[in-house]
Amino acid sequence: MTKDRVLQKNILPPVADKLPQVLELHGDRRVDNYFWMRDIDDPKVIAYLEAENAYTKAMMQHTESLQTQLYDEMLSRIKETDLSVPYRKDNYYYYSRTEAGKAYRIYCRKKGSLDAPEEVLLDENELAAQHDFFDLGVFVISPNHQILAYSFDTTGSERYTLFFLDLNTRQLYPESIEDTYFSFSWGNDNQTGFYTKIDHANRPYQLFRHTLGTPTSEDVLIYHEPDDGYALYVHNTRSQAYILMTLRSSITTEVHYLDANHPRGDFQIIYPRHPGIEYDVDHHSDYFYVVTNEAATNFKLVKTPIAAPSKDNWQTVIPHREDVLLSGISLFANYLVIYERKDGLQTARVHNLFTGEESNIIFPEPTYEFSEGSNPEFHTNILRFNYTSLITPPSVFDYDMQTKARELKKQTEVLGDYDQTQYQSEWLMATAQDGTQVPISIVYKQGIKQDSRNPLILTGYGSYGASYPASFSSTRLALLDRGVVFAIAHIRGGEEMGRKWYENGKFLQKKNTFTDFIACAEYLISEGWTASDRLAITGGSAGGLLMGAVINQRPDLFQVVVAQVPFVDVVSTILDTSLPLSAMEWEEWGNPNDPIYYEYMKSYSPYDNVKAQNYPHLLITAGLNDSRVKYWEPAKWTAKLREIKTDNNVLLLKTNMDAGHSGASGRYESLKELAFEYAFILDRWGLVEK
Repeated sequence: MTKDRVLQKNILPPVADKLPQVLELHGDRRVDNYFWMRDIDDPKVIAYLEAENAYTKAMMQHTESLQTQLYDEMLSRIKETDLSVPYRKDNYYYYSRTEAGKAYRIYCRKKGSLDAPEEVLLDENELAAQHDFFDLGVFVISPNHQILAYSFDTTGSERYTLFFLDLNTRQLYPESIEDTYFSFSWGNDNQTGFYTKIDHANRPYQLFRHTLGTPTSEDVLIYHEPDDGYALYVHNTRSQAYILMTLRSSITTEVHYLDANHPRGDFQIIYPRHPGIEYDVDHHSDYFYVVTNEAATNFKLVKTPIAAPSKDNWQTVIPHREDVLLSGISLFANYLVIYERKDGLQTARVHNLFTGEESNIIFPEPTYEFSEGSNPEFHTNILRFNYTSLITPPSVFDYDMQTKARELKKQTEVLGDYDQTQYQSEWLMATAQDGTQVPISIVYKQGIKQDSRNPLILTGYGSYGASYPASFSSTRLALLDRGVVFAIAHIRGGEEMGRKWYENGKFLQKKNTFTDFIACAEYLISEGWTASDRLAITGGSAGGLLMGAVINQRPDLFQVVVAQVPFVDVVSTILDTSLPLSAMEWEEWGNPNDPIYYEYMKSYSPYDNVKAQNYPHLLITAGLNDSRVKYWEPAKWTAKLREIKTDNNVLLLKTNMDAGHSGASGRYESLKELAFEYAFILDRWGLVEK
């Protein structure tokens, strides 16, 4: 009996005596022997998770010095005392900073100029001092810059409590509001705020109006969304003229607007919801600008008069294009910024609303990540944007939309004499089983050749239309400097190659996501980048589902797997509408009450398809307070794998008992979690020394 089997036998509690849960649906009778793990109030459940943690600690004890080494390396790359690039709003410059030894950010501003005295608005470290977990939600300052609305969560459950701080007196208003979501809007009277409440399933479903300084019992319910498939959000337009209430499902949108100068008025609808029609709204002058997929798979841009915004009055600004995804827009007083994606890469162009002149913002690297920065000013010629790549640290640029000059305001400093010329990134293409070309972003240290002996980490996501960012990570240098190659599979289910890329990786085509990932792994092996016994894969949440699906199909292809908070019990979770977000998931995965979708989902659900076969080395993580992927999904999956798998490879479950979906809060604890995962992978490879 191997060492891990002995520890498993001695530490883990028996599971055979637990009462099975029988699920009958569509004539299918399944016995879930680990259904009992859902009862968090049962002391045996906590005892089980703690026993798994003890087992994991015992199995990883020999790597503790490696974990420390990795942590120290990663921390040594970070400038602990640092400052964000200030952005201007009216007569104030806002920024945040960090201090060495402090885990959280400090939010500040200066009035009039950057040489003015600093005013500390909020110190997360003070708020977090008495808590094992802390996450800031809302941080919205009133139009007159005198009141700060902020919220935070101290459990990881994503249920935030909202507060109001007078920035002149530094006194909190007496009211606080629990169970809120992280969206908030101020009316232009500086007294009226709009916030969203969440239901039992953590869905933001109600919009309330609050008057500053009054009891919350007097708050007015503005809107209640009864459909479990929709979530409710609220925000201000950059022009500050309107407050927008957005009701959104995975495939349908409905937006209402309110004059921010009259916050006690009634919201008006722009376009009633129609199944499958999505749209986002911004404001300029007498028009709303609408990015929509109405008769436009890759989205188009229209504008419509505010006085009569119905679809009958939509005027096309940018028509639909088959080869270009319109990702979004940004409106300023004189300019329209257009964000697009073509051939897998992001592009941007700036259109002068009055002259019609256009300019393109061009990026030089083969794979990169680009996003809009902090741009609260409407009347400005400056567009701030963020740029990074697999080898370029996060960089903040100011682009003068009038002169077309680009100024680097700051590049995140990477300590330890980082030289990006010592690293190489590439954009590769693998061929999927149906002939589709699937992009891969890859990075490695100069001097690394295509060699089957290379250790390689492949990651991916491939759900919800989320494109996996090819961004820089200073912590990743701890791997690259050890000769590890790092790759991202831009698989279907994301939106890298356009909207159809997403649609061809969801519903009854979801398996394309998994076969694309397998094809990327096979390509990297066939091209000599690595070999199956040197290949590790990682993914979190829906990316954890990806991990579970591909190792059920091709366990021989991978040596090491890290599945972070994995969504693996797909059918049972989505059937249970009492769980957070389950009903909303029907538009991503399908409705399992439909026999066709049920059978399809069951055919790839990782938990339902664990087989009596050999599996790779596995590290599985969970968060006890996770509201998105409940802790019992990774726990049940781990237990079932232990019961059925036929190998002696290491299988570990690590549950953070104080956190939720995103793991530990605070930058130091987060680094420790990452060092643990890196140590697991390197140890399985035998790369214990740099």
